[in-house]
Amino acid sequence: MGELEDGERPVWHGPNLVTRCRPFHGVACGDRPSPVLLRPAGTRARQLKAKEFIYLLGVKPKPKTFGFVIEAHDLPREGRLEVARWLHPGAYQIAPLQVQAAVDQLRRFLRAGDVAIDIGAHTGDTTLPIALAVGATGLVLGLEPNPYVFPVLERNASLNPAKTKILPLKFAAMRTDGFYEFQYGEEGYCNGGFHEGMSKWLHGSAFKVRVEGKNVQDFLTREHPDLIPRLRFIKVDAEGFDLPILETLEDLVRGQRPFLQVEMFSLRKSTRAYRLGLYDFLVRHGYEVHRVEGNANFLGDRITPENLMRWNVYDVFCVPSS
Repeated sequence: MGELEDGERPVWHGPNLVTRCRPFHGVACGDRPSPVLLRPAGTRARQLKAKEFIYLLGVKPKPKTFGFVIEAHDLPREGRLEVARWLHPGAYQIAPLQVQAAVDQLRRFLRAGDVAIDIGAHTGDTTLPIALAVGATGLVLGLEPNPYVFPVLERNASLNPAKTKILPLKFAAMRTDGFYEFQYGEEGYCNGGFHEGMSKWLHGSAFKVRVEGKNVQDFLTREHPDLIPRLRFIKVDAEGFDLPILETLEDLVRGQRPFLQVEMFSLRKSTRAYRLGLYDFLVRHGYEVHRVEGNANFLGDRITPENLMRWNVYDVFCVPSS
């Protein structure tokens, strides 16, 4: 294997995988937005890729699983961090400077000891900056139902115990407890979700997996009532299911007034009515809605009915009005 360079360490995970890790840079999975983050009006259907069309006809490869490697990175203010990086070829790598920028932004709103919920945590790429912002005395609940990526989130939750505290939870945020069919776009199950009421010819996701779902508000009330008074932030990235999830959290939103980060889902895959409904929920509950303009600026353009449809897909950061 040769000499390991600075920041590298050998890792084994899964059958016959021995590798070496290098510090990463750059920005996870094809269409997924970057770390804590982002992404003409209209409801036109997007054009399926040829590969997606063939998969939807039933001609598709068998599922693939990927291991992960542990990488060490130095952040300007957080110091040395270890991160589990998924080896799926479409998974992006979090740039240390972007992570630091996201932490700096989050610290404008969060403090040590706060509790946060990351719904759609994936590998933990969004969970980690939140966890750094609230520190080891705080807690981030990271929800990820996908069995193909959950081991990576679970490993990331176990790293950096002096700086972060993450509780990985292997279930989806749903209206009621039960089991649900999620759809993903390729055999590695990197990007996908619960496409309620959406034709498969629109979402283009042919690979199905059965996952557990729970009502998060009921789960917290039943299992972790002591955490509710400290709840300060909720991030949702659920592929167009953000509004139904927020509706299940309405009592928490009204009672705790947490900061919110949600996705204005692609207009090519959803309707203007969905986006209007999401915006109305946020405004009706007393939030100022801002477009996230990268890890360095969570409070970008103030979103109004006039510019709500200007961008195809983007994240918004929502501040409870005083």
